[in-house]
Amino acid sequence: MSEHTTALAAVQFEAVGKDFEDRAAVAELNLELAPGELFGLIGPNGAGKTTTIKMAVGLLRPTRGRILVCGHDVQLEGGAARRHLGYVPDSAPLYEKLTGGEMLELASDLHGVSRERRRRRIPALLEALDLGPAAGQLVHSYSRGMRQKLALCAALIHDPEVIFLDEPTVGLDPRAARQLRVMLRALCATGHAVFLSTHALEVASALCDRVGIFSAGRLVAEGTVEELAGRSTGGAGLEAAFMQATGAEDQDAASLIAALSA
Repeated sequence: MSEHTTALAAVQFEAVGKDFEDRAAVAELNLELAPGELFGLIGPNGAGKTTTIKMAVGLLRPTRGRILVCGHDVQLEGGAARRHLGYVPDSAPLYEKLTGGEMLELASDLHGVSRERRRRRIPALLEALDLGPAAGQLVHSYSRGMRQKLALCAALIHDPEVIFLDEPTVGLDPRAARQLRVMLRALCATGHAVFLSTHALEVASALCDRVGIFSAGRLVAEGTVEELAGRSTGGAGLEAAFMQATGAEDQDAASLIAALSA
């Protein structure tokens, strides 16, 4: 494993905002992620979760504020910041005409992983996510779940201190989702930080050390699952806390039935 900068926060968002034309997609985000922490960002569609992650990995420029990854400003020191991070989008672009093994060789080249190290790391990552038997197959033959796992392998090939994942469990079967959870917890146990977005409240509840609830571009609640549930007046658990924090209300069943019957 690479040397981790334990004296610094793994990720820092300092008064970060992002505007698109006349609306704020993200407004005044202040957040810090510690080494070894697994943080989950949850929120409705369009809340700003993906925009936040894209700013953190350097794909979008913040309108204001700054983001630090292992002490490096993502905008001013992009190359240095990217050496410390891995990123898996919700639908990862992969080279269809490469095999899975060739895709990871390419990722190793892009991240400057030595030949000696990749000979150990590629087989280990493929085996950990049950992709070893498919390593020689072309990527275009992979299922969505296999693609998601291959993209994760590519993001981890250089052993980054911080891993950003946008909806990582989408398309994974129960076994693959469990493998992902085990791998993420193992990464955190060895000092890596994980920042993920998800719509799956059960994933956030079971997996995350700390959860942030996003609504209309703002971080409206943050804490452990137990802390968030304790603040909720609408019932127990993360779902009640989420519904309260985002201002959502359950539709009346009778009115819904009436609407469907109209």
